[in-house]
Amino acid sequence: MSASMRRHELRDVNASGGAIRDEQWRRFLLPEGLSFWAAAAIAFLAFAANAAVSPLYRVYQVQFGFSATTLTSLFTVYIVVLLVTLLFFGSLSDQVGRRPVLLAGLAVGAVGCGVFLGAHGVGSLFAARALQGVAVGLISGAASAAMLDLRPAGAAAPLVSSVAPTGGQALGALGSSVLAQYAPAPTHFVWWVLLGAFLAGVAAVAAMPEPGTRRMGRPSSLRPQIRVPPEARGAFAVAAPCLVAVWGLAGFYLSLGPSLAAQQTRSDNLTWGGVLILLFTGLGAAGSVALAKREPSRVMLGGCLVLIAGAVVTFSSIRTGTPAVFFVGTAVAGLGFGPAFMGAYRVVVALAVPSDRAGLITAVYIVSYLATGIPAVIGGIATSRYGLSETALVYLVVVAALAAVAVILLISRIRGAERAVRRTNCPDPPPGPGTVPPCPPT
Repeated sequence: MSASMRRHELRDVNASGGAIRDEQWRRFLLPEGLSFWAAAAIAFLAFAANAAVSPLYRVYQVQFGFSATTLTSLFTVYIVVLLVTLLFFGSLSDQVGRRPVLLAGLAVGAVGCGVFLGAHGVGSLFAARALQGVAVGLISGAASAAMLDLRPAGAAAPLVSSVAPTGGQALGALGSSVLAQYAPAPTHFVWWVLLGAFLAGVAAVAAMPEPGTRRMGRPSSLRPQIRVPPEARGAFAVAAPCLVAVWGLAGFYLSLGPSLAAQQTRSDNLTWGGVLILLFTGLGAAGSVALAKREPSRVMLGGCLVLIAGAVVTFSSIRTGTPAVFFVGTAVAGLGFGPAFMGAYRVVVALAVPSDRAGLITAVYIVSYLATGIPAVIGGIATSRYGLSETALVYLVVVAALAAVAVILLISRIRGAERAVRRTNCPDPPPGPGTVPPCPPT
């Protein structure tokens, strides 16, 4: 037998052996259905870990002796790092695969939990929040894409993809507040639980098949597109005050909300802070899901009106010192928050041609993130100077005024907007309708 024939035989044997090994390896991987639920659970975990710190801000504030300005800055550093991560690495999983990005995000999230466990001052808290921003930025984009790749047939998949981040945020805050109140070591136990969950997530991703197709490109392809095309500028101007109102209020609730709940209930029980965030984000998601198929401009209009009503009720409860009405007002505001954002998002995006849509959605998310972080810091500064109740009252007035401006502008052009929406394929609602927007598009 010639040397050439022997080389061909060896190559065939190696190829068949490699195919057998690949087949044996695939037997140990999770099926696609379970992988979808694993990706959803990881998205849930990332946002749960982010929201878990909100009820603990008060505990850290007493422990380390910092001001309300520092408290809101801790919230804002997470928003800034998250936004930067999403803008520049939101599409990274398209190039290197979903699994490597998920593993990196889970590893960073686990390190963040470790920093919280060893926190000995404000600097450690800032570092941990920055790590959480990176983790959520990496996980949210890759997990959303993985769920899209893996989603099984049926109506449940889009719903799960949409509410997984929201459910994480709502239940993460509630679970953290309950553990902090009733479990030992209030600033440690929850982080041990979440650390274990992140490590379990690493094991789950290691057992998943790679759901995406890698499309290697140059580093410049990760540069974000940010553009408001001319045909959408009018709608963007109408939606902007709505976006600032809803996400400004969300930032306030997620940073100073638990402190305000403690003040209104006159109770040191940390659970009230978790309940407050659960009502706001959970009902926001429920309202979005219930109205997902309705005409966008009317959803935005109704959401803004309900948001105004919630702000008025909450304002009255703070003025009169009635805790039950305070939580009712928060619930009403939450019911307006989700639909107002979803409607504004769809009204704007529907007016762009597909080639302009990615840059426009990114612009919507940038406004939303900045509105979440910047007013929260302003609120913290005002709280340090004028007190929490007075700051909350002014905050609610500004939110209601911005929502009212959006209503007036929307009514003035609602008929034209309806005709435009009917002429254009209506885009899908944004993922995670009751939480900070998870990711700009790739």
